[in-house]
Amino acid sequence: EENVWKLCEHIRSQSRYPLEEFYAVFISNERRMVPLWKQKSRCGSQPVIWDYHVVLLHVSSGNQNFIYDLDTMLPFPCPFDTYVEEAFKSDDILEPGFRRKVRVVRADLYMKTFASDRSHMKDASGNWLQPPPPYPCIETADFKMNLDNFISMNPDVGWGSVLPLPEFAQGFGNRS
Repeated sequence: EENVWKLCEHIRSQSRYPLEEFYAVFISNERRMVPLWKQKSRCGSQPVIWDYHVVLLHVSSGNQNFIYDLDTMLPFPCPFDTYVEEAFKSDDILEPGFRRKVRVVRADLYMKTFASDRSHMKDASGNWLQPPPPYPCIETADFKMNLDNFISMNPDVGWGSVLPLPEFAQGFGNRS
């Protein structure tokens, strides 16, 4: 989530593409158990089961949209339809409790509203599970921590739109 925020910051500073073409996409479900394939942390053909995962969607002005996933073995950026086919596969092959939903948040809104104190990166004793990023925590004037509002797939919570994965795939898939 912080990596995607930093990627948005980089895109805004480069002015190569308008930030309005980008969306932070949180992938999760009510059980916080979502499989994704083609992830760097998994060898072979088995999926990684994430509690949530965050990617960046570029809705380009061309015929094809792209996904930026810093944890995938797929190309970076990856054509949207390739990512859907290879990393998401199909919800039809999954038990209902593993079916994915997405929260799609405009990148500019994400940068204004997202905050993380990194408490989710510590164990019960307060020790880091992994070394934290070298930059300060991301916070807003209103929030020090609101990550759960982005991970939640309750449409009444947080920012952006919550969609079932098939609807997301159909809505942003090949437009040619």
